[in-house]
Amino acid sequence: MKLSDIMILMAAFVSFIFSVYLWFDGQQQEGIYVGLWVPSILAGGAYIKQMSKQ
Repeated sequence: MKLSDIMILMAAFVSFIFSVYLWFDGQQQEGIYVGLWVPSILAGGAYIKQMSKQ
């Protein structure tokens, strides 16, 4: 795994943890919003990685 792969996974993980924190803190709408970042971060990372191979 490259450093860029680790950074993308860490960003997705931090987003997930923050989403869970917001949810259990009573801010469900904000938790859902931040939770939607996780697949977006992973998809964006996969796209950038795919484009850099060409």
